Amino acid sequence: MSDAADFVDAALQREGSRQRAAEQQARLGSGLRFYGASVGAVRGTVRDAARRYRGLTHDDVTALSSELWAVPVFERRLAAIVLLQSNVHQLGNSDLTRIEGFVRGARLRELVDPLAVDVIGPMVEALDPPGRARADLVLDRWVRDRVCWLGRAALLSPLRALRAGGGDWDRFTRRARSFLMQPPAAGEGEAVREAISFVLSEVAKTRPELGFPLLAP
Repeated sequence: MSDAADFVDAALQREGSRQRAAEQQARLGSGLRFYGASVGAVRGTVRDAARRYRGLTHDDVTALSSELWAVPVFERRLAAIVLLQSNVHQLGNSDLTRIEGFVRGARLRELVDPLAVDVIGPMVEALDPPGRARADLVLDRWVRDRVCWLGRAALLSPLRALRAGGGDWDRFTRRARSFLMQPPAAGEGEAVREAISFVLSEVAKTRPELGFPLLAP
């Protein structure tokens, strides 16, 4: 591992608790290992790493995120997400391929959701029009993918912008309607349907004037 990845991994293990690890394993499972570090400890570790390794470039950030993600430990993968979130201003359209790999392998709401809401959404919102168009085509494809976590990520990604009064509401409703009109086999798309319901309920709190024409002809 690189020095930065070693630093993060060692800090996460120090912050871990056997009891918390056992509780997380029982609650989340999914084939991952757990150090038992809290979410706050993960965020603090990433901040400490940023201070220790100043001036991380785009390539440094993406390489470190991949290095952390490569080992199937929940806290390492969460640290990779926090790292991307903290450096989302450096990310671009070309990073969606790497992030897609993360989403495909995440298989947990606790990893997919922050990737979608705190990384993918803000990154796409900041792209220039040509880059945004290319990214939107990728996210449209995710909604049709057999891996339901990709559809969940695509549909959750505009949540922050929609809450704040922006975002592309028409595109969200088109994606949601596309999924609902051709749902997967029973039980396979629950994570996507849950995401649609959550976005609708959250947006309704601040923007009740928006319509939800998901099942309109």
